[in-house]
Amino acid sequence: MYNWLMRYLSVKETAKNWRVSERSVRNYCRSGRVDKAELRGTGWQIPSDAVKPERLNGRKPAEQDVLTLLRAEKQARIPGGLYHRLQVDMTYNSNHIEGSTLTHEQTRYIFETNTVVSENQEGLMVDDIVETANHFRCIDMVIDNALQPLSEHFIKQLHGVLKSGTTDSRKNWFAVGGYKKLSNFIGGDIPTTPPGKVAAAIRKLLLVYDVHKQHTFEEILDFHYQFEKIHPFQDGNGRVGRLILLKECLRSAVVPFIIEDGDKYYYYRGLQEYGMGSRDRLRDVFLHSQDKFKVLLAKYLTGV
Repeated sequence: MYNWLMRYLSVKETAKNWRVSERSVRNYCRSGRVDKAELRGTGWQIPSDAVKPERLNGRKPAEQDVLTLLRAEKQARIPGGLYHRLQVDMTYNSNHIEGSTLTHEQTRYIFETNTVVSENQEGLMVDDIVETANHFRCIDMVIDNALQPLSEHFIKQLHGVLKSGTTDSRKNWFAVGGYKKLSNFIGGDIPTTPPGKVAAAIRKLLLVYDVHKQHTFEEILDFHYQFEKIHPFQDGNGRVGRLILLKECLRSAVVPFIIEDGDKYYYYRGLQEYGMGSRDRLRDVFLHSQDKFKVLLAKYLTGV
């Protein structure tokens, strides 16, 4: 209940005091981590003496903890575990960001039974079903090859599996597992690397990135932007890019994360602003997603 005797601050004022983004403040409030914060209308009111929540760091999970668990559950096909959640949640969200019409429940059903159920007898897009099944295979590839250096061959393999058997694969100008032949854009208006320069751009990016065997969160963040800026494939760049994010987090003992469809707008804005010199929004989306995944990990890994 709103306490009229207590002094409250707006999200903007609190963000300034805590030196975080306004989005972070709203996320703290929505997750119940700000004591006595109140939602009034469409805005949060935060007590002036509220303490900034600590980020959900805890113990940094060892690379082998997460990866070994994923591999063991993948091998045994254990239902309801971390591997199951990762497959369904990441596939649903990553495909939905790109326009898939399948629901989370339909995605889960395909993973669990290899069949699909039409809700309310509505027609389903065949490509949505095919790409969902393909994305499951891509996640398996990422888990199997997580500790290997990131290579041009592996990136092309991901794209080849993701787009195999789709309508695009039957177009003579669409290269499945190969680089784009026609120019494309991010979000419809952000220019990308011209087709004739893609191969050289990817090789240069990997040459710089693969100097080290492991990478920091910031380096993985930067690689994702640089990859999406190149946009090497005719379609599927976002999903391949997010699969690479998963692989490189597992490889470098960085807590992995799933960018949710509900954060799509902020994710795209973050990519756009990153290119203008501001990393804050994209970093904020990644950290917010990572905090959510840490909560999930706490259910499966002791000490996270």
